[in-house]
Amino acid sequence: MLGFIVWRSRHGSLDTLHRVLVPLLATLLLNGCSSLDYYTQLAHGQFDLLRSREPIEKVMADPARDASLRARLADAQHARVFASEQLGLPNNRSYRLYADIHRPFVVWNVFATPEFSLSPVQYCFPIAGCVAYRGYYQQGRARGAAALLRQQGLDVYTGGVEAYSTLGWFDDPILSSMAGWSSERLATLIFHELAHQQVYVPGDTAFNESFATFVEQEGTRQWRAAQGMPPENDQQAARRDAFVHLVLGLRDRLQAVYSKPLATAAMGEAKQGEIERFRRDYYHLRDSQWSGKGLYDAWVAAPINNAKLLPFGLYDQWVPAFAALFNNNEQHWPAFYQAVRALGALPTVQRTQALQALLNKRQV
Repeated sequence: MLGFIVWRSRHGSLDTLHRVLVPLLATLLLNGCSSLDYYTQLAHGQFDLLRSREPIEKVMADPARDASLRARLADAQHARVFASEQLGLPNNRSYRLYADIHRPFVVWNVFATPEFSLSPVQYCFPIAGCVAYRGYYQQGRARGAAALLRQQGLDVYTGGVEAYSTLGWFDDPILSSMAGWSSERLATLIFHELAHQQVYVPGDTAFNESFATFVEQEGTRQWRAAQGMPPENDQQAARRDAFVHLVLGLRDRLQAVYSKPLATAAMGEAKQGEIERFRRDYYHLRDSQWSGKGLYDAWVAAPINNAKLLPFGLYDQWVPAFAALFNNNEQHWPAFYQAVRALGALPTVQRTQALQALLNKRQV
């Protein structure tokens, strides 16, 4: 996930500050008070996060700090070194700092789509370009923004975000909300977020997130091998993949429904029919193949709409294509990153065509 920030890092430069603030101020002048309020909360939230940071080495060396926290941060530093030395990810101060944020999520993202469309409402920002969500540092603000979007007749979904990348503009910290995570989960997050610093294409969320997800998955596989750990539990991975397959199947069927010339009432009935079909398929899969144990029960039982499906398409759409590209480059990280940058430099239509060709090759 990406963060959109307007404050200078303690380690940043005046030039960095100038490059961030000038496009920001231009945007505010063009878009008025609503944008000013939104960017103000972003500024306050990012500034609070920056001033809460402290070097992880300092935390680990302090015997007064919680022992489990110190142990978890030590594990994270091993993964951080692995990320740069073995995966070719940026070698900087990101994830070598710690911040206590006193809340379960750092940001809450709000996604929105039209009632009968899977196309997200886009938001455009200085530096980062256009993305399919807006982030809020306060849950109450996110809920208020979601309520306003629902009043416009949009499908809306709000989800807590555990971490984000500032694309290398600031030194991103490990957060207190991660203190209870396993060592592997911390490693996967570090790989994912550093991947955003390695390659980022403004305005193409699916490309960016699919790329980072591939780096996370392949990086974790290599990290487990380096630790002498067995490969990821095949059953767990298979269940995750099966669930994602069901969700993407629902997206495809809904897209087919929305392309038909139906009246509003009929369109709504067809939409709900497909959602209920998805639920039946999930419960059948869970009961027939997973012995009635499903990690996704809560997600499936809660209300489902177009906006709730967006993160799946954004984070998973091109992962197999990047896997194919990685293999094409003999699983050599520097060559792979160079090839990804070349893809990112293509015009949008050509980039999508190239990714689809890689995806087709992977599926053969």
